[in-house]
Amino acid sequence: MNRSVFYALVAAVLFGASTPLAKLLIGETSPLLLGGLLYLGSGAGLGIARVIRDRGWLSSGIARREWPWLLGAIFFGGVLGPVALMFGLTHTSGSTASLLLNLEAVLTALIAWFVFNENADRRIVLGMVAIVAGGAILAWPVGESGGGSGLGPLAIALACACWAIDNNLTRKVSASDALFIAGSKGLIAGVVNCTLALTLGATFPAPAMTATIMVLGLMGYGVSLVLFVLALRGLGTARTGAYFSTAPFIGAFIALTVLGEPSSPSFWLASALMAWGVWLHLTEQHEHEHTHEPLEHRHSHRHDEHHQHDHDFVWRGQEPHAHPHSHAAVTHKHPHFPDIHHRHAH
Repeated sequence: MNRSVFYALVAAVLFGASTPLAKLLIGETSPLLLGGLLYLGSGAGLGIARVIRDRGWLSSGIARREWPWLLGAIFFGGVLGPVALMFGLTHTSGSTASLLLNLEAVLTALIAWFVFNENADRRIVLGMVAIVAGGAILAWPVGESGGGSGLGPLAIALACACWAIDNNLTRKVSASDALFIAGSKGLIAGVVNCTLALTLGATFPAPAMTATIMVLGLMGYGVSLVLFVLALRGLGTARTGAYFSTAPFIGAFIALTVLGEPSSPSFWLASALMAWGVWLHLTEQHEHEHTHEPLEHRHSHRHDEHHQHDHDFVWRGQEPHAHPHSHAAVTHKHPHFPDIHHRHAH
């Protein structure tokens, strides 16, 4: 299996499991404070991990021109998105909410295609149509699905839109340190949301519950985001979103089997449509002759077919390794994704 695909799928499992588990914690504190604690746990845990890895606090290595992309990603994905999701979970069943999160992949792809000009083919587009149809069925107000009204699904759709913007902005900095990107998002979003919640009168739950929420945030938001950034680096935005769209099925499975939530015919119809859409994404193949323009950047890499360069320092053969390096222009043909080396026109 492609390493980047593996990263995306594991990220999906971690995030998918966190949604119904977060619903269990809704009654413990306000949705705003819950979202803040989830991200705060993510940021604190990843920050500690980065200090341990680097034996101290090192510079992020992010170029000045890339900071607006990262700050925008933090605002949409770390501040607005979690608040909308936590509000939506208070008006939607865990299983329905989990499947509605598939809309994130659709909106991510639409922004990638129409705003950032990422390549798309008919198979990917058809899969997105199937996922949208499934989401529309779930969002339709029906009492038997446990949704109650359309307010919850609309809030979750808003969260998906925020994360879709976040995903596309994060792709702009995906070659940088994934631990720093995810950790910064967690710390800033966590502090902002917790501060707002406390200002509005929320109070922290018991210490043991606070720790539980933060650990859930570290795994479901923090580690998941690190793996998602690594997948963005290797797959591009739309394809990573497609693989990540398996997350809602994990969440729905937990909601139905562990939490014992009821299901309905509309739920299973939506599941079938979304599963078909995801399958179309997972089985997509992309290969054609393409040209790499000269490029200079820095990221962790191995000496594969795209990294055949000399070093201006003593290199002892360790891989992967990171340093500034240049790519010469080359034209060739092989299966590929729109990763950081394949952002070419078609």
